[in-house]
Amino acid sequence: MLPAQPSTLNTLTRGQNSTLKNLTIMGYLEGTSFLLLLGVAMPLKYMLGIPEAVKYVGMAHGALFIAYILMLLLATSKIRMPLWAMPAGVFGSFLPFGPFIFDHLLKKRLRK
Repeated sequence: MLPAQPSTLNTLTRGQNSTLKNLTIMGYLEGTSFLLLLGVAMPLKYMLGIPEAVKYVGMAHGALFIAYILMLLLATSKIRMPLWAMPAGVFGSFLPFGPFIFDHLLKKRLRK
């Protein structure tokens, strides 16, 4: 039987774990706002002629996008992340479900 490999997530300091948790939360908020913008607000605007939904959801999404990128920069500086993490996080934020997939892949990589 193979000995258990120590997880990198377990070796992160309390501050690093907190930063990773904040990055996850911000990624989920940003990803959810993007899905709301694409799946709810835009159909309301173009199918029902209600442009206010795009205005408010779009504004919230823009603020969350900026906060996510700043949190990603902070996390990159505080946590020893793989080289691909920063560009992948930014690229993922432009795709539907991207932040969710990025979070899963990052945590999977940090567990190795």
